[in-house]
Amino acid sequence: QVQVVESGGGLVQAGGSLRLSCAASGRTFSSYAMGWFRQAPGKMREFVAAISWSGANSDYANSVKGRFIISRDIAENTVYLQMNSLKPEDTDVYYCAATERRTGPQSLYDYEFWGRGTQVTVSP
Repeated sequence: QVQVVESGGGLVQAGGSLRLSCAASGRTFSSYAMGWFRQAPGKMREFVAAISWSGANSDYANSVKGRFIISRDIAENTVYLQMNSLKPEDTDVYYCAATERRTGPQSLYDYEFWGRGTQVTVSP
């Protein structure tokens, strides 16, 4: 099993940057693909970005492509989401998730392990 804990959320002005971290425990972390999702109150949790088990492949939602970068440090058991040029519509709770699949799918139903989320608020 893998346990994941997110950190790095906060309040930032539009145009600013934040880096989210997802610390994972478990000896087999390197064999899991990882994803980031976000959710606003009353809305469905939506895909943001994913990275394959090796880190060689990544995928992004169209809404964040060119602004967000997902990466992983296997030695540190950590996945990062660098968020640049933030917009007020990026305000959400951001969740980290792990899947036993080798590539990171976009469907939240394909992920087995979830963190509790970290709040990101972007002011105008």
